[in-house]
Amino acid sequence: MERFNGWLIDRRRWSLLSGLILAASLGWIWASAVPADATTAGRIPSPREGFLAPDFSLETLDGSMVTLADLRGQGVVVNLWASWCPPCRAEMPALQRAWEDYQDRGLVILAVNTTFQDSLPAAAAFVAEHNLTFPIPLDRSGSVSNRYLLRALPSTYFVDREGVIRQVVVGGPMSEATIRAGIEEILQDTR
Repeated sequence: MERFNGWLIDRRRWSLLSGLILAASLGWIWASAVPADATTAGRIPSPREGFLAPDFSLETLDGSMVTLADLRGQGVVVNLWASWCPPCRAEMPALQRAWEDYQDRGLVILAVNTTFQDSLPAAAAFVAEHNLTFPIPLDRSGSVSNRYLLRALPSTYFVDREGVIRQVVVGGPMSEATIRAGIEEILQDTR
């Protein structure tokens, strides 16, 4: 025991031990560091403002395919909805008017029907009833709703020309002024 106590009070041994621990710690930090070029600089897919919009490919109501990444360079409104949702019903006419006014400026509206919790006939009837002319992708499996962490219907994501989400609106109905303000923001030339 006396030998152990002697070791504890020897300053040289403590200095040596501290130095070894410090060297090992610095070595570990250096070895485990992620190179700067391997990071995404915050531009990872996440359904939040300031992050890239999660990509998806879906079949549309008319049978064509749409892929969000293919729409880079355009402003995109991703609106998740269902035919049985009263706020969805209330905001669709404003989305249609915005589409008619802004499509020539590079706007794309993707009204993603949450078909996994709706039905294809009900979605088709809704589109006909509201005379919707923008693409209606069908989320049959719920994969897009899961990737976008769907919490309420409708949920709308305003995606700029670089693919970055600029505004998220959960719930609704959105006013036409809110829709148009979001569209103006995503159509701004970022170059």
